[in-house]
Amino acid sequence: MSLSAFASSFINKFIYLKKAVGDRPFRLLDIGAGNRSASKTKKVFPRCEYHGVDLERDYNNSEADFSAMTAFYEMDLTKLDFSPIPNDHFDVIHMVHVIEHLYNGDEVIKGLLPKLKKGGYLYIEYPGQKSTRLPSMYGTLNFYDDKTHVRVYSVKEISALLTGQGCEVLKGGMRRNIWFIMAMPFRILGSWLRGKKLNANIFWDLLGFAEFVWARKK
Repeated sequence: MSLSAFASSFINKFIYLKKAVGDRPFRLLDIGAGNRSASKTKKVFPRCEYHGVDLERDYNNSEADFSAMTAFYEMDLTKLDFSPIPNDHFDVIHMVHVIEHLYNGDEVIKGLLPKLKKGGYLYIEYPGQKSTRLPSMYGTLNFYDDKTHVRVYSVKEISALLTGQGCEVLKGGMRRNIWFIMAMPFRILGSWLRGKKLNANIFWDLLGFAEFVWARKK
C-alpha cells in the first residue's frame, strides 16, 4: 500500500468500511464523488466496484478518476429521481458532507435506500449542530462559512429516519477521529512549510465539527 493510501485508510468512512467488508470485493455507491474520491477509494480498496454520483461531472476529477469508476451518475439529488441507479445493487452507500447542501436530504436518503442490498451498510457524515457555534475560518469551521449549506441535521434525526426505513443504526455521534487529532500538529507544520493557508478541516475532529451515522439495512 502506498503512503497516500495508508494515510487515507484512517479516514472515518474508510475505518468503518474496512470493518464491514475487509478485503472482500464489494459495490460502493458514493454520493458526492468529487475531489478524486474514486481514486482515493480504489487505492485503499482495490477490489471495490466504485459507482459515483454528483451534481457536476467535473467537480475536481480527472480522467484517471473516471477510469477508476465503474459508473458515474450526474444528477440533481433534490429532484428525487434515482431511476438511473439500479435497485438492490450496492453493498455500501457513502454520503459524506452532502446532505447539508440539500433542503430535502431526508427524502434523498429515503430515495437512495432501495439501491442498497439487504444487509448493506450506509455511512452518512455532515456538519453537526456544534458547527453552528464554532468560529469562522478559511475552509469552513462554522456551518455558515459555506454559503451552499442550507440545513442542519442531527444524529437523532438521521437515526430515527433510518430506523423507520428498516435499518439498524450501529454507531452515531460526533466525529472524533483520534488519528486525525494526533496528526494535527504535523498538518499545521506542513501547511506552514508549504506556505499554505491553514485549512479549517485540520481542526474538525478536535473541535467536533462533524457528526456521522453508520447503519445496516435489515
